[in-house]
Amino acid sequence: MNKKIKIDNGLLLTIIAFAIISILTINSAMTYVSASSGNLVLKQTIWYLIGTLLVLVIMHYKNDYLYRNSFIFYIIFCILLLLLLFFGKPINNSRCWFQIPGIGSFQPSEFMKIILMLQLAVMINNFKTTYDNPDIHEEAMFILKTLIIVLIPSFLTFLEPDTGSVLMYLIIYISMMFASSIRLRWFIILFLIIGVIGLTTISIYLISNNLFIKIFGTKLFYRINRILSWHSGSGMQLENALASIGSAGLFGHGYKNTPLYFPEAATDFIFAVYASNFGLIGSLLLVSLIFFFDIKLIKLVDKRIIMPDKYIIIGIVSCLVFQQIQNIGMTIGLLPITGITLPFISYGGSSLLSYMLMLGIILNISNESNTHKYKYKF
Repeated sequence: MNKKIKIDNGLLLTIIAFAIISILTINSAMTYVSASSGNLVLKQTIWYLIGTLLVLVIMHYKNDYLYRNSFIFYIIFCILLLLLLFFGKPINNSRCWFQIPGIGSFQPSEFMKIILMLQLAVMINNFKTTYDNPDIHEEAMFILKTLIIVLIPSFLTFLEPDTGSVLMYLIIYISMMFASSIRLRWFIILFLIIGVIGLTTISIYLISNNLFIKIFGTKLFYRINRILSWHSGSGMQLENALASIGSAGLFGHGYKNTPLYFPEAATDFIFAVYASNFGLIGSLLLVSLIFFFDIKLIKLVDKRIIMPDKYIIIGIVSCLVFQQIQNIGMTIGLLPITGITLPFISYGGSSLLSYMLMLGIILNISNESNTHKYKYKF
């Protein structure tokens, strides 16, 4: 007998608010969006409707189905990432999208984030249920296996190139592994390795740009240069976004009245459009909604839920919080500009559907808490 589905009203109302804010802000951003992009408002509305159906499908099949088939999904999307390098549509010198006639573009890396969460949650859960007190060798083998799982899509995504998604894979991996309670020494070793590689790379960049390009190529040079030069505030995109936000005052310039043009108004820089329209008060309202949503997710970790659910919630929270901080931070000039969008708000079919998939997983966890034994092996 199926249990009656109970949906958390707080989560539901927050998502509805996100949808309204997203569609209204995209409509405002259309002033500065090329006509060749089509009607983004209609497209985003359709993606939200499709996303709602996806949530219902996920809630019907339950999270167990996703966990049991996570490795199959992983293999499929690794193949898709590989095929992108040969058949992906080039946009801004990147091959991150498949072009689907009559539908639009499809970005596999957006869904790979969730698939990595699912696969890592299963691997961590099975490791914890197999070894009550693992020794160093057992932990080392476990870490090696999980690293391989993360590095394969990271390498393929880096070649597209899509540095933002690679960074998200690593954020998800580190947060979920930290939650797995493995020995602290592994994280110290990991951060030391990352630090040495990072310092060596930056040192070569600072010593000789030509040498850096010979070793790493022009694409990585451009990415490093973009990160290291963000603090100068140079660039029309950031300068106009800051001017639009800074002049908005308490209540903004008014709806559909963004005073200056800046690229990616409906995607990467949608917060600048919203803040310029609705001012400080509107911005605080949106940030409060985001904070409320994140707190609701964090509270799920405290419930008595099965271990893979606990780990995947941590992965989802780390993913969303990082994207929220990075997107808003880069918009107001506090962080480097990347291609990371604002979850549930920025335009994008693949990204929105991936967030709605996360929502379906979250609602399943909220609905099924206290219905399973804590240990559950797949």
